[in-house]
Amino acid sequence: MTSFGAVRRLHDDATSAVTTAPGREYGIGSDPRHTTMVSQMLSYLRPVRVTVAYTALLVAVALTQLALGPRVHNAVVSHISTNLDNLSRGHLGTLVGSAFVTDGGDIYVLLPGLVCLLALGEIVWRSGHLVLAFALGHIGATLIVAAGLAVAIEAGWLPMSIAHASDVGVSYGAAGVLGALMAVIPRRWQPAWAGWWLAVALVGTSGSGFTGVGHAVALLLGMALSLRLGSAARWTPARVILLAVAVAFGYVMITGSSPVTAVVAAPAGLLVALIAQRGAPRLPKLRSVMAHTPVRQMCLTTG
Repeated sequence: MTSFGAVRRLHDDATSAVTTAPGREYGIGSDPRHTTMVSQMLSYLRPVRVTVAYTALLVAVALTQLALGPRVHNAVVSHISTNLDNLSRGHLGTLVGSAFVTDGGDIYVLLPGLVCLLALGEIVWRSGHLVLAFALGHIGATLIVAAGLAVAIEAGWLPMSIAHASDVGVSYGAAGVLGALMAVIPRRWQPAWAGWWLAVALVGTSGSGFTGVGHAVALLLGMALSLRLGSAARWTPARVILLAVAVAFGYVMITGSSPVTAVVAAPAGLLVALIAQRGAPRLPKLRSVMAHTPVRQMCLTTG
């Protein structure tokens, strides 16, 4: 039989070997320093977890489409598009899926601006209100534009081919968040913010067809939602930088690739912003009227 002392020595030797072997601390193969670094990184990303997750999904889908080739890419865009053809067939899942698919390679250029926009919204509102603003812009503008296109096609103002046009991407949702950011702009500058973006969106419709109309609708929906979102934002230098990048991103997204539209939209936006700032009625009165309606109740009522 093995003595108690021998058993004890074997136990101590095994424990020493496990806890002192390089990279094998506590027998689980992890270094506490690495664990601490990962924990710190996760703590930094926790306030923008929805932004990080959404961005990761966008990149993953875009890379998958690129790897599978243009034929598969076109098939995916056609299948997931929120055009009239798909919606009339009852493919309501496209209202969600289309927000994760992009048509074209510009997503890699615009992605940093989108990340700044969503991150700012998530920091000042928390995750739930960011999702609400994005979903309202994306789904609400899509349905309103689709209804308008259906009426225009039925009246003969637009060709039937428009019912099969691809309509995917992040722009409606992003425009909704841009409009909703009016809630965190200082109140005295809110009319200028609204006037600037609506003017830019109206100029943008001249070069992007019904997509430009969708941007304008999403902005309006976001601004309506801003009347019920919190306005107590503490503006730090980091948040100001995020806002500046988000504004530049929104401008490029709404004006599109047309140089003429990009040049005309800026002075038009400034002019309307000045007029709105000086002559438009202040928003706090309307905000006070809606002050007794909780966001959740408003969403249930409108849904």
